[in-house]
Amino acid sequence: MPRASSFRLFLPSLLLTLAVAGCGDKEGKAPVAAAVTQPSAQAAAAADPAAAPLLAALQKQLDGYRRIIVLLADEEQQSAADRGTSTRIGQQLFHDGLEQRTAIAAQFDSLLRGGSPQRFATLGTVLDYIESAPELFDADRLAFREVLRDLHERVGADSSLPAVKLHQRIGEDLDALDEIERNYNQELTRIFSRFERTRAIDLKREKWEDYIAHLHKDYSREAILRDYGVIEPYPMSMKDSDREIFGRDLPAKTVVLTFDDGPHKAYTDEVVAILKRYDVPGVFFEVGRNLGKVEADGKVSLGPMAKISRNLMEEGYAVGNHSLTHAQLSRTTGDALRQQVLDTDTLLKDVDSKRAPLFRFPYGARNAEGLQLLNEAGLKSIMWNIDSMDWADPVPESIVQRVLGQVNKEQRGIILFHDIHDRAVKALPQILDRLIADGYQFAGWNGREFTVARARKGASSDATVTTGYEKSWAIVVGIDNYAKWPKLEYASHDAQAVADTLTGQFGFPSSQVIVLKNEQATRNNILAAFHDRLADDRTGKNDRVFVFFAGHGATRQLASGRDLGYIIPVDSDPKEFATDAIAMTDIQNIAESMQAKHVMFVMDACYSGLGLTRGGPSSSSFLRENARRSARQMLTAGGADQQVADAGPNGHSVFTWVLLQALAGKGDLNGDGLITGTELAAYVAPAVSAVSHQTPAFGSLPGSQGGEFVFQVPDSQEYLNADTRQLTPDAIALNNKVDAAQDAKGAQAPVTVADLQGGKAKLVVPTAGPASDRQRAQQANDRGLQLYREKQYDEAVAQFTEALKLRPDFAQAANNLGFVYYRQQRYAEAARWLENTLKIDPSRAVAHLNLGDAYFNAGDKAKAKQAYTTYLALQPQGSGAAQARAQLEKL
Repeated sequence: MPRASSFRLFLPSLLLTLAVAGCGDKEGKAPVAAAVTQPSAQAAAAADPAAAPLLAALQKQLDGYRRIIVLLADEEQQSAADRGTSTRIGQQLFHDGLEQRTAIAAQFDSLLRGGSPQRFATLGTVLDYIESAPELFDADRLAFREVLRDLHERVGADSSLPAVKLHQRIGEDLDALDEIERNYNQELTRIFSRFERTRAIDLKREKWEDYIAHLHKDYSREAILRDYGVIEPYPMSMKDSDREIFGRDLPAKTVVLTFDDGPHKAYTDEVVAILKRYDVPGVFFEVGRNLGKVEADGKVSLGPMAKISRNLMEEGYAVGNHSLTHAQLSRTTGDALRQQVLDTDTLLKDVDSKRAPLFRFPYGARNAEGLQLLNEAGLKSIMWNIDSMDWADPVPESIVQRVLGQVNKEQRGIILFHDIHDRAVKALPQILDRLIADGYQFAGWNGREFTVARARKGASSDATVTTGYEKSWAIVVGIDNYAKWPKLEYASHDAQAVADTLTGQFGFPSSQVIVLKNEQATRNNILAAFHDRLADDRTGKNDRVFVFFAGHGATRQLASGRDLGYIIPVDSDPKEFATDAIAMTDIQNIAESMQAKHVMFVMDACYSGLGLTRGGPSSSSFLRENARRSARQMLTAGGADQQVADAGPNGHSVFTWVLLQALAGKGDLNGDGLITGTELAAYVAPAVSAVSHQTPAFGSLPGSQGGEFVFQVPDSQEYLNADTRQLTPDAIALNNKVDAAQDAKGAQAPVTVADLQGGKAKLVVPTAGPASDRQRAQQANDRGLQLYREKQYDEAVAQFTEALKLRPDFAQAANNLGFVYYRQQRYAEAARWLENTLKIDPSRAVAHLNLGDAYFNAGDKAKAKQAYTTYLALQPQGSGAAQARAQLEKL
């Protein structure tokens, strides 16, 4: 692969074959262009001597990464003693790698600041090696992710065209690495899921195994141990005592979350945002040199990272001592040992006197002298009994399964994570979802011991939400072409739009979304979709199922006087629908037969007659109890005497149009990034009633335990440009009516909706939990995008401005603000904000195109020409290339 773009083109084949690490000597490697000989590290260094030190450093980094994987590849088969040795040496290798990354960053700085005209060519040689070296497997390239992120940031400070093009290339490489990681995640998710359900099948990592086999050709555990000499085992007991805590004496089903080696300029805040969202405590053990330094005379100089620690303490998190330099203290004595412990304690006290009196020995390696010193300093040793090994494992899904397996075995304990890389950030939400679902409590440090601050609420408490789904399924039915019932116009189009939203916006796998339209939607086919694909044990206990039906509904009064509702398949006869349609009692039975945790039925049909329980109540602590509770919820378009309004925008019924707008983000009524079944109903029901003669109804089916079906609103990645689609006038008009109805009742006001028994249910939207500035900025940006599509430009400007107040380095929001100004013909303001965008992200091609348009309309031909030329250099075949060339001809 000569360039990252080639690498990315190769990735679809990886998705199909899962050959991310190779089935033999070739399959796991990046593709090699036929006409180009790809450089090995040695050949690249010979061709560009200036690149030789960097290439040597990268090879050293890769060597350590590979050694860690080999040490721990068969961790489950190693004895406890061997596993302990592997872990300690692996941690040493990991921290050696951190030192190497710091050295590589210094080399990057030296090269970029040196001003050599060949500096970008040298960095290009380095990228050639990472992208194309034939000796590298795709899994190897994950070793370079943090190095590339660091280089991406440094190159971004240079606005010259060569730097901008290099910045773009590095960004594409990072995207490719994300895709590799996703492939491994998908592979491991499938493997572990199969293992949990079929105990007779031995756990295998399939293609990952091929990579391990390749590494074993050049590495052996024995040789690695020999190279690192003998690292003594823990010299002390591994049991809880007055002097140190491992977590084995915690109450049953109680865990402590701990995070080592920070603070980190980005990931610590991300971890905190997750902890806040789940309302769980955490303990952070920080390395002193990350905070500042203590001079020989005792003077303390705090660095910029100390602010992160101060924020942690102010927000109530325990922050402890992890030594000054992360040295192996079991081999350290005397003054050197005192400096490691006491200087860091001095730094932490200078940050905030409320620092926790906790100490964690690096690598868990301690000795009697170290424990005695802690006693004298009033510090307690905090160890762990559950190691996530996020420092060793490059695949987040594997980290999730490891932690859950260890917790299941130990049943309590202290979990070790690290807040200095994104693996923990990606794995942590899934781990918390599963632990909460299994009834675990989370203990924090209260100043004397680890305790659970408050008891978890019982099953009768308010419903809460979780996004911890293992698999997502859907059945989507739309019928226009009825043979014996009146034909409809929009139902099949509605169904396809819902299916596309599920697979596109929310990531439901297309293989798990069953779409039945028109002649396909017979009674037998609809019931077979439920029974053959979803009923009984075909769905897992942590899955979700979404069901959408657009078509006719009918109601029949039973002899008892009770109404019974039906959905009408395509082959039903109006004279026989009591036997050839699908009764709501059938749907109810199907819902109860599913193992899936959460099931949501949305029926764009009108009927009445279903034994529903209450609607979802409010919640006071999100993301805690809902993981343990099943949900069976239903939202219907209207009652028995009502007609579905088929006159909505873009060929949709009014009900489905409003539903799609809700799923696009408007249904997130409390701004927490989640749309629950209750929020969906609280938005859709009054909105549809306000603009039609329908009265949608909502409730929970019998057997529901008060849980909530949840959609997580994805962060929009869209940069506004001339190709961004806006809504049609009729869609804007309808949305304005809906918004007016929402404004009249108030976003957080209780909503009264109909239930299918003819009664009323009051829905209360829960208050959102705490969110980080990054999350709030993203939400403001996404609201701005919605407003732009509705041509509410002033309101969009306000939202993008809010996003930039919360996150000044938000390139997407800066571009979007600039483009809205452009739409308002405020070209000077547009140019300023688009220039700001390119200061943040100089290789963002679309911003160069937008900037060219702003300067062109402002009459600054020279700057317009420069912007268009830069765009074409970055995207010669881009969607705006023809426009840019046409504008250049005019100039």
